[in-house]
Amino acid sequence: MSLRGADPIDELSVPSGTTVEEHDLVTDGDVLVGSRSTVEFGLRGRNVALGERTTVEDDIEASGDCRIDTWCTVEGNVLAGEDAYIGERATITGRLMVSGDLDIGDDVTVEEGFEANGWIVVRNPIPTIVFYFIVLSQLLRSGEADAADELAAALADGDEARDPLVIPRNAAVSDDAWRVSTPATVGDDCRIHGNLRAKSVTVGERNTVFGSLRAREGITVGSDTVIHGDVTSRGGTVRIEAGAHVLGDVSSGDLVVHEDATIDGTLRARGDMKLVQRTDGTESAEGDVDNAGEGDEGAGETDAGEGDGEDEKDRGDDPEDAAEADETEGDEETLAATSETETNGG
Repeated sequence: MSLRGADPIDELSVPSGTTVEEHDLVTDGDVLVGSRSTVEFGLRGRNVALGERTTVEDDIEASGDCRIDTWCTVEGNVLAGEDAYIGERATITGRLMVSGDLDIGDDVTVEEGFEANGWIVVRNPIPTIVFYFIVLSQLLRSGEADAADELAAALADGDEARDPLVIPRNAAVSDDAWRVSTPATVGDDCRIHGNLRAKSVTVGERNTVFGSLRAREGITVGSDTVIHGDVTSRGGTVRIEAGAHVLGDVSSGDLVVHEDATIDGTLRARGDMKLVQRTDGTESAEGDVDNAGEGDEGAGETDAGEGDGEDEKDRGDDPEDAAEADETEGDEETLAATSETETNGG
C-alpha cells in the first residue's frame, strides 16, 4: 500500500494536563506539528517534531529527541535532551544545544552556533513527519490494533505512554487564537489561552479556556470546565455538561444544557433546547425546555437561568408532590361532575 499523501496529523489534539505558561505551550508528552503551520508559542515536551515549512516563534525544549523538517524556522533557541535531526535549509535564530547526536542537513542556518555532546553528522536527514506515526496510522486503518499497540509500546522505550500534542497542517496557533480546519479535542485539566476555531470542538473536564469556542459543527463543554468567552456553533449541537461555566453567550443549532451548568450570557438555539436534569444523583434525563420555531436563529432565545421549562422542572423535583397534584385535580373534576348532575336533576 502506498503511503504517499497519507497524513496521520488530521486533527488538533490537546492532551490532558497541557498548559500555556507565559509564552510556552507545555505538555508531558510528545509535540507533533504538521507542515506549513505557524506556532507563536514556544514548545516544551518530550519529543518535538515539526513538519516542513513550519514556523515556531519562540524556543523549543525537548527532553527527548527534536526533529525539525526542511525549510522550518525557529525564532529562538533549540534544546534537545537526546538526539536532534535538522532538515536542510532550516533556520534557527538562536542557539542549538544537543545532549546526544546531531544529524543536520545541508544549508542549515544556526545564527548563534550549535553544540552537541555526541556525534555530528552533516547530511540530508530523513523527513520528520515521523515515520513511525505513519506506520501506526496505516496499522490502525487496516484494523491491526494489536500490532499498533505493540509498536507504540516498543517506541516508548518503556516510558509511560502519553498522548501527544498534535497540531495539524496549515494551523495557526497563538495567544490570540488557535485556528484549524479540522476537529479539535482538548483533554482534562488543561489551561489554554486563545480563542479556539475548528470544525468541531470537544473540551474535556476541569479545563480553563481563556477565550471563546467557535465551530461549524458540534461543541461539547465538559464537567467543571470554565470558558472565558462565547460558545458558538453555526449549525451543530452544543452540549454544556454539569458544573461547566460559560462566561458569555451560547449560540447553536440544538442546545443541551445540564441543570448544574452556569451560563452568564444569553442562550440562542435555532432548533431544540433541552435541559438535562438529575434523577437519582448519578443519572441524567433530558427534558424539553423550549422547542424553537422553524428557521429563525433567535426563536429559542432565553436568558440563562430562565425558560419555558422552569415550571416543569419545579413540578418534577418531588414525585410525591406531583402525585398529590394529580389526585387533587381528579377530585376537583369528580366534584364538578356531581354538581352538574344534581343541577340537571333538580
